[in-house]
Amino acid sequence: MLTQLAAATGVLALLTLVPGPDMAVVTRRAVTRGRADGLRTVGGVAAGLLLWGALTVAGLAALLAASAEVYLVVKLAGAAYLCFLGVQSLRRPGADARAEGNGDGGGAGDGGRRDRGGAWRTGLVGNALNPKIAVFYTGLLPTLAPPGLGPAAGMALLVLVHVLLTLAWLGTYVYVLSRARRFFARPRVRRTMDRVTGVVLIGFGVRVAASAP
Repeated sequence: MLTQLAAATGVLALLTLVPGPDMAVVTRRAVTRGRADGLRTVGGVAAGLLLWGALTVAGLAALLAASAEVYLVVKLAGAAYLCFLGVQSLRRPGADARAEGNGDGGGAGDGGRRDRGGAWRTGLVGNALNPKIAVFYTGLLPTLAPPGLGPAAGMALLVLVHVLLTLAWLGTYVYVLSRARRFFARPRVRRTMDRVTGVVLIGFGVRVAASAP
């Protein structure tokens, strides 16, 4: 069982390292709002994975993956959300940085406190509206689950492993970005990063919308 778990962890690690919409969203929040905001976004992404994991263990994610109509609705909603975030970045490059003020606190006063929940929701919604996670969990996790455990327990264990790997990888990524905060704090650099991440987010949105079930 340990050998199978180690092999499954390796596969999940490779999939976690592949850049995707989650990383683009985290990059935008971490660069424009700072480390704390980036980490809250990572927490939202992890919550989205836990949600998909719970739906998978309960058998609901399989229904989504098998229903072309429901899959299409979730896919288009996710694509629209990514494009919305991308357009926000392109319309007001550097605006978040100016509103933040101190570069790492996520805002000041009541506005900063309100935005803390916004970072978490951004990560959660972006991940929850990604139907590819449902397909991945229902199609791949059963084949990776350790044989010594029941199907539900095995998939639940792998979901937790995936969440921990995601937290470790994206958390480290946010920390690396924060170490270069002085560089990203330059107005011209922040505007450029907003434009780049905006284009990337829109690109992921179009890719999600055009992807096959």
